Amino acid sequence: MAGPYRVAVLLSENILASSATLPIEILNTASGSALANRRDARAIEIQSVSLSGAAVTTSSGFKLSPTASIDDIGRCDLIHIPGFWRNPRPIIRRHSEFLPWLIEHHERGAIISAVGTGCCYLAEAGLLDGKPATTHWHYFDQFQRDYPKVELTRQYFITRADNLYCAASINALAELMVNIVFRWYGRAVANIVQRNFFHEIRNSFEPSNYYSAEATQHADEQIVQAQIWMQDNFHKSIHIAALAEQFEMSLRTFNRRFKNALGHSPLNYLQELRLNAVKDLLQHSNLSLAEIANRCGYQDVSFLTQLFKRHFNVPPGRYRDTVRAKLFRTTND
Repeated sequence: MAGPYRVAVLLSENILASSATLPIEILNTASGSALANRRDARAIEIQSVSLSGAAVTTSSGFKLSPTASIDDIGRCDLIHIPGFWRNPRPIIRRHSEFLPWLIEHHERGAIISAVGTGCCYLAEAGLLDGKPATTHWHYFDQFQRDYPKVELTRQYFITRADNLYCAASINALAELMVNIVFRWYGRAVANIVQRNFFHEIRNSFEPSNYYSAEATQHADEQIVQAQIWMQDNFHKSIHIAALAEQFEMSLRTFNRRFKNALGHSPLNYLQELRLNAVKDLLQHSNLSLAEIANRCGYQDVSFLTQLFKRHFNVPPGRYRDTVRAKLFRTTND
């Protein structure tokens, strides 16, 4: 059995405490849920880390006591860098010993996530040179001046380049952590985490406004055209073999190229398109489930209900009640 996932959360002066504690709470919830349901699930061991092991003072003025210094930390599966209040450059200069440590762990294959101005640690270390990144909107211009080699993507809340993740805000960080939970433990545990940490039921474990260098830059033009065709025609009866033939490929080749480009099969991609459309109509229309099914390519309402529940861990009717209640409260607050 594989050992636990090892996570390190970096602590330094003037951090936003919530940007350090939220990932810890989400990952601990995920680990507890996974271990409660599967004997073979890997635990998560989380260390909070400062340069010397001494306590740090947060932006709110209270102290956080780390569990280790960077000299005490070995292999990491995930390193998280919290954000700071105001200008991060003086803090980073005083904690420059973090930089070679981050480079070393990046080279070892650790996932590194950073939120807001904490992304400046990655930029200062040179790890983001030539790669997409984001940061807190208030620091965009200064970030671009300080790190001109970084491809700042202002329109995205989350970026990914290899094993480096940047989140622009605390909300984006929460979405990113749920995505990591999904990758480590699967859909069932991610659903549990979502119910605990989000008011609404999300449609996907890929964050919204998410820039992935790998996914965005896949160069298979025929698969791009197939994606566009499926987006325009998902409401119709679609046979993947006929679609492959339409794009002049064998079914085997089409499946292989689609998976290489997007990470999952064309059938799964089609299912995602349809279920997301169902979810949107449940939220924004008064159509019956039968009418929604017909508009989204499903002939059997019972099958759609089972599929929706399996995918989102809630029946369609309860989903509609939940999101409508949230929309009503938001409108009237």
